[in-house]
Amino acid sequence: QAQLVESGGGLVQPGGSLRLSCAASGFTFNKFVMSWVRQAPGKGLEWLSDISTDGNRTSYETSVKGRFIASRDNAKNMMYLQMNGLKPEDAAVYYCVKSYGSDSSLRGQGTQVIVSS
Repeated sequence: QAQLVESGGGLVQPGGSLRLSCAASGFTFNKFVMSWVRQAPGKGLEWLSDISTDGNRTSYETSVKGRFIASRDNAKNMMYLQMNGLKPEDAAVYYCVKSYGSDSSLRGQGTQVIVSS
């Protein structure tokens, strides 16, 4: 059974950093483009980043480009999101997603990020 489990969220001060992790299991991880999305309270899902199957190509939503870095380790079936320069508006539940936007999309349970002084 395919599964994604996010971790690494928490409380951070504005300007701080967090590294989110996503553990994948139950599917051939290195064959899928993976994504990060987030959902702030009262808002819909917001796409943040895609990373190619080999990890060599990434794309980012404008508001996080230059601050967030997505990476993956196919040997470990892991994906990461390094978040720097966090702002209060980055507070949300963050999800990793397999096949974002497709009928077979899968996402984890999410990890909460709170940005507050």
